[in-house]
Amino acid sequence: MTDIMTKQQRHTCMSRIHSKDTKPELKVRQWLWTHGYRYRLNVKGVPGKPDIVMRRYRTAIFVNGCFWHGHEGCEKFKMPKSNVEFWKTKIHRNQERDKQNYQVLKENGWQVLVLWECELVTKLFETTMQQVEVLLHNYCLATISPKIKEYIKVDEDAFQMAAEADADYGF
Repeated sequence: MTDIMTKQQRHTCMSRIHSKDTKPELKVRQWLWTHGYRYRLNVKGVPGKPDIVMRRYRTAIFVNGCFWHGHEGCEKFKMPKSNVEFWKTKIHRNQERDKQNYQVLKENGWQVLVLWECELVTKLFETTMQQVEVLLHNYCLATISPKIKEYIKVDEDAFQMAAEADADYGF
């Protein structure tokens, strides 16, 4: 099938596609905010410039479009029939850059969450976001738990239970 747009029309159409403030990203941000999570957007100092950065949870969230990032096995990702080499190269570059960014973040102690556009459709949205919430809490507990043990030094022998037979209560 040939393209029904002229080169100029296609150029205009493609130039209007932006990487920030996409509809899926706005949905995720709104859900996080209404559920009490605070975040920063597109932080330049964090590798890969994630869409959402939650420093408190040391988590970077990427909201990826299925087409632009080559989501394998997804119905929203279909390789275009025209200019195939260009698109293969572009999508492959995007995937390689993503892998590198995720790796750098993980090596620096960050949790990386990738949310795909197809996971954020209305019928899957709430389930996906509940999974994100579970991941945030699990990561937070895993990173904080060892620190809590350091600060709370409990000498279990110092406490007597009321059911102990040798307790002297002064009666």
